Amino acid sequence: MQYVRNLWDIFAPRVPRILPVSEIWSEASVCDADMAGTRIQLAARITQTAVKTIWTPPGPANRNFLVNEMKPAGPLHLLKNTPLPLPEGPPDYRAVGRHAVFPETTHDEIARLNFLAQMNRHLATRIMPFVKTAWEMRVEPALPEPAKDRHDVRRALSDDPMFQTWSALRRMTMEQRQQAGRWTALRQAEVLAEKAAALTDGDPRLSLDPGARIPRYVGAVDHHTMPGSYHTERFPGDVSAAANYDHAIFATTGGLLGRLTDGAGRGIVRWLGEQMPDFAPRRILEIGATVGQSLLPIATAFPQAEVIAVDLGAPVLRYGLARAKSLGVENVSFVQADGTDLSRYEDASFDWVQTTMFLHELSRSSMRDIFRECFRLLKPGGIMLHVEQPQYSPEMPLFEQAMRDWDSFYNNEPFWSTMHGIDLDALMAEVGFAAENFIHGGVTAVVDKDIFPDAADDETEDYGRKAAWRLVGAKK
Repeated sequence: MQYVRNLWDIFAPRVPRILPVSEIWSEASVCDADMAGTRIQLAARITQTAVKTIWTPPGPANRNFLVNEMKPAGPLHLLKNTPLPLPEGPPDYRAVGRHAVFPETTHDEIARLNFLAQMNRHLATRIMPFVKTAWEMRVEPALPEPAKDRHDVRRALSDDPMFQTWSALRRMTMEQRQQAGRWTALRQAEVLAEKAAALTDGDPRLSLDPGARIPRYVGAVDHHTMPGSYHTERFPGDVSAAANYDHAIFATTGGLLGRLTDGAGRGIVRWLGEQMPDFAPRRILEIGATVGQSLLPIATAFPQAEVIAVDLGAPVLRYGLARAKSLGVENVSFVQADGTDLSRYEDASFDWVQTTMFLHELSRSSMRDIFRECFRLLKPGGIMLHVEQPQYSPEMPLFEQAMRDWDSFYNNEPFWSTMHGIDLDALMAEVGFAAENFIHGGVTAVVDKDIFPDAADDETEDYGRKAAWRLVGAKK
């Protein structure tokens, strides 16, 4: 109901006259709409695109969404709509790939994840556009002076009911995703630990450090609202945090990372093949690898290479090796270590050092230390690649910057805002990389298009969720 009220507050001032309810629903005054089930739509020219489905009158169920192609000029209109097929959305959760340590899911657990995936898609495609509408039509015009930066925009939006509605619903999906995923993982935690142990006990490719210290910038944060984050162990051998992350990330991404949630890694391999077709690394390191979802496609593409996954969390490393072995990937080792101090490895000992959607979880000082380690570890001619959401720049509208900052203020990502405002080129130069060797590019997830949506074909912008990233790095 609050959502409907928000929309009315936005559009009502532009209606030439307020129609009584009886007249609004009458056949004569609503462009021949009839009460038997025809859906009508309030639409207005907000930017250069049409506003899409806003609300629906009472009537029999009709699953067709509606769209109005409005001309660039013109005020508010009541228009008859043309039914269109439902847009492509997330696939059924049962299409997700399994492996030996993947949690078993019941009918109800699958239903919860399907609901959350669809809800996230709905928020991105049907609700979020109206936050921009509210900004352009109501919030920005009311500012006493123009916004100077993204923080001014965020503070102004935070008082607006449209932003509040979208933000509360988005936060709700994140909390429910953790509740759903953790319940599934925790109810079978002992069984999952036994399965992981059967695959990893005695395997030299798993190297854990019982004395590893979790830095405060990691231990003090429940990343993505996940209680205990990635590193918490509830009993010896626990892998429940990893199992939660692996099986339920589908709800957040809506399947955009593919069957095995490895679309980012497959996208990196494709980019590398296009940009550096002769690159043949013999030793590869990923820092902050978690369970290795993005790393396994790289290891598979370079089977001759020794591949090392480093992370602070023992649960994700145990699970990661078990997952890799069950998927038939044998050239990856999982090592518990802090990426700011990898002194266990010699100088110039890697051809490729990589992170994937990891920098935003780092403090400023730890990021600088990790960049220094990347430079030290690379052989001459080796490459460093970091895959992340785009950095803020003068070319990026302040509204977009403020929306991308949502994770920092509402999704337990305290370093997100600072990290995306850092000049990464300057940081690379500071640690020793030459400007003429900087690498910049774009990567989208590679998925099975017959089942999963392809981010490259999707014009929806979800400000931080879309499976399309910027790639920044350098050659040594």
